[in-house]
Amino acid sequence: MNSELEGYQDQLLTIRQDAPGLLARLSDEQTNWRPAPNRWSIAECFGHLNVSAKQFMPMFDAAILGARARGLSSNGPFSYSLFERFFVQVVEPPPRFRIRTPAAFEPVRQMKGADVLQEFLGWQDQFAARLGQASGIDLKRARTRSPFVWWLRYSLGTGFAAFLAHERRHLWQAREVRNLVDSR
Repeated sequence: MNSELEGYQDQLLTIRQDAPGLLARLSDEQTNWRPAPNRWSIAECFGHLNVSAKQFMPMFDAAILGARARGLSSNGPFSYSLFERFFVQVVEPPPRFRIRTPAAFEPVRQMKGADVLQEFLGWQDQFAARLGQASGIDLKRARTRSPFVWWLRYSLGTGFAAFLAHERRHLWQAREVRNLVDSR
């Protein structure tokens, strides 16, 4: 596995270690509490990440299979375009601006904290598997598309980085809500 994929694995490990603490010792009522009508609860932040992961995984699968079929192999290092680096930075927390979530990515309301966390951790396992499957693939030349914006295409490496940045963004959001829950 190349150093870029190892870096993604490290980021994933940090996310996996951080996530349970955001829901620890909270009732389902607290987990589903919204700080304002137009803001998500902790459970909705996790629910959105679960819905998003369900959309991302087939995109990653297609990119990995396509790259293998085309013989796109390399162990890097990879250098990404200014646009791709900017794209990932925009997704990182804290949010610089809010982006309206497409209806297909809206979370379900009123979820059990344990259930939403278990599903989230399952998606983390699936993402880790994709990182393993991408070993040896040219992460710059292999292409994937955004599940959010159908016409947006970028490198598989950027897709992996954006996926992780998106998770950090919504875990940051959940942490902000958790701080409010704890102070109530």
